[in-house]
This record gives sequence, structure tokens and C-alpha cells, in this order.
Amino acid sequence: MNTARIDVSALHKRGGALNLAALPPLALYVHLPWCLQKCPYCDFNSHELAAPPEARYLDALRADLEAALPLVWGRRVVSVFIGGGTPSLFSPDGIGRLLEDVRARLPLEPGCEITLEANPGTFERERFRAFRAAGVTRLSIGVQSFDDEKLKLLGRVHDRTQAVAAIEEAQRAFDTFNLDLMYALPGQDLAACERDLHQALAFEPPHLSVYHLTLEPNTRFAVQPPAGLPDDDLAFGMLDRITELTGASGLQRYEVSAYARPGHRCVHNLNYWNFGDYLGIGAGAHGKLSFAHRILRQTRWREPQAYMEKALAGAAVSNEHEVAATELPFEYMLNALRLRDGFELARYTERTGLPLTTIARGLEAAEAGGLLARDLQRAWPTERGFDFLSDLQSLFLA
Repeated sequence: MNTARIDVSALHKRGGALNLAALPPLALYVHLPWCLQKCPYCDFNSHELAAPPEARYLDALRADLEAALPLVWGRRVVSVFIGGGTPSLFSPDGIGRLLEDVRARLPLEPGCEITLEANPGTFERERFRAFRAAGVTRLSIGVQSFDDEKLKLLGRVHDRTQAVAAIEEAQRAFDTFNLDLMYALPGQDLAACERDLHQALAFEPPHLSVYHLTLEPNTRFAVQPPAGLPDDDLAFGMLDRITELTGASGLQRYEVSAYARPGHRCVHNLNYWNFGDYLGIGAGAHGKLSFAHRILRQTRWREPQAYMEKALAGAAVSNEHEVAATELPFEYMLNALRLRDGFELARYTERTGLPLTTIARGLEAAEAGGLLARDLQRAWPTERGFDFLSDLQSLFLA
């Protein structure tokens, strides 16, 4: 498929300057980088340590947040996401202290969604209830599979029994929660994929995230690929079955990998996909912040010990850069086209400060290729566009 070049003439006429009439919603991402065991497929910034230095790290997070306040002063936060790593390694008291520090420094929208990632391997009875009492409103549980053999191949520290117990506890403690599943696992056939999905759906989760196992660079699986990975045809068949079964159970596929019941879509992730802003604090955390005439991306120091030292000294940011105007069309479309409903055409200009002419050629090429449909208000990926999302997104490369 040929790539349609972005029309950047409008950018040149304006000298590349942006003009954002209003700032987008702001979210907060907090990274807790430790795990009991590093999974061989994981490319996130996570480090094996059973007993994290909780108090010192929370001090560093508070210092990091305070140093960042001038960049977001007066802006309300629509969601907080505590990710990792395995954030549930931290105590409920520690998570409570973190949220108290956040509330003391940032205004949260009423009903602000506060998500905590949790793994069944760190599950203890009543622990999830204690996280709820600490202020967490939404739990995201990394189940990945209910097959003990597959869990061992994935390097997970929990088994099926622990996964079931964790989900049942989450049902009792939370009004909304998410389950993470993976498919196209080593040695997995269509029947095994269906068994995992049927088990997950039996809990009637409000939200389900289902990810294709991919061999990411700088992971053990990339160096030593596991045997028996399903081929593309089988993986596509699994995805078709996943979409069919989730739909029959009342879950709507609203994003490439996300399925939810009405009222339970993830606010935090929707903000990402709609090109909202997010302040990222914690080791290796990334952030995107908009201003009237520029968009800034930041990265924190990656190694936990270095991060704590730098943050406590008021220098948590390892690098930052302004996003070039010519890069914004692709960055926006990389996110927005993941959504089943696509995006409002007016929002593109609102969030990037650029005219629609900068994506006009890409839209025309995508529509001509049957990858995208649009009307006067919106543009959205077709079924074919969803299946060949990378091809669709690449049409908007500068």
C-alpha cells in the first residue's frame, strides 16, 4: 500500500507554530517499577524486587509531582492510573499515602477514575478491599490466561486458582474492574483460546482487554522465541472468535484491544486515544503536555535508584522535547484510529492546533482503500481498517 504524504504547506505558511484554542483533558500516570518476576514478553520498565523501598519511592514521587506543578497549574485531573511493574506490591497504606499526596497538590474532577494494576500473584484476601478503601476506584488484573501450562510459559507467578480467587475478590470490592487476557500463546489452538475467554466471561467483567502476544525488542522472548507460536491465520481466527463471543456476552469492542459494558470504558485510556494530555511521574514515565503554542513530551529517569535520587533533588526529568508540527498528524492518528468510533474532525484541530488540510490526503487515500469511512463530522476505521490498522495509520506519516 502506498503511503500518502501529509500536506504540510499549511504548516510552512504558519512557520510551524501551533495554535491551540483550548487545552485538552489532563490525566496523571504514576509508574511503580517493581515486579516479583520479569515476564519474558514484557518490554515495560519493570525490575525484579520482592520488597520495594516503598517509603523512599513515595517521597520521590511527591517531589517529582511538586516539581511538575508549574506545568499543569490550575488544570483538573480526569483520571489517575497507577501502573507498572506490579503496583499491587505496594501496601494499601502506601497507595493511600500516594493518593493523599496527589489530592493535596492536584484538583481531581468529581468521580475521578483511579485505576490500580494488580497481579493475582500479589493477591491476599481483603487486600483489594483495602486498596478500595485507600481511594482506588478501578482495578485492572493481569490474568493473561487461566491455563497453568500457558502461565508458566509466560513466566507468570500466579496459577489458575489464584487468578480465580483474585477476580472473585475484585467483584466483591469494586464496582468496575478490568481483566487482561492474552491470545496467540505458545502451543495455543482455537479451542484453548475459547476456553480462556469463556472462563473470563463467566465472571461477567465490566471491562476486558485482550492482547495478541508479540515478541517485543529487548525482551527474552525476542532473543529466545518460544516454540509453537500460532501463525497469522490462526491468530486472526482467534481474534474473530474473541470479538464474536465478547459481543454475545454484552461487551462492546470500542478499541482495538478493549471491550466494555456500557458505562465501563476506561476513562484514562480513552484520554490517551483522544490525544489528551497526561503528566507521567515515576521511573521511566512518559508525559505529554499541551500549551497554547506547543506540545511537550517528557521522560523521567528510567532506572529506579537513579530516578529516586534525581527526583528528590528536583530533577526527575531525564529528557524533554517539543513535538514538531509535522509529526503531530501521525501522532494523533496513531491514537485516534484505534477507536471503533474514530474521531471528530473538529477535535483533530482542537487537539493539534493544525488545520484539517494537514490530514486531507491521508483521509482520501484511506477512504479510497476501504480502510476508513467518514461523514461531515467524524472519521472512523472500517472493519478492514481495523484488521489492517498499521497500514491505515501509516498513511498519515509525514
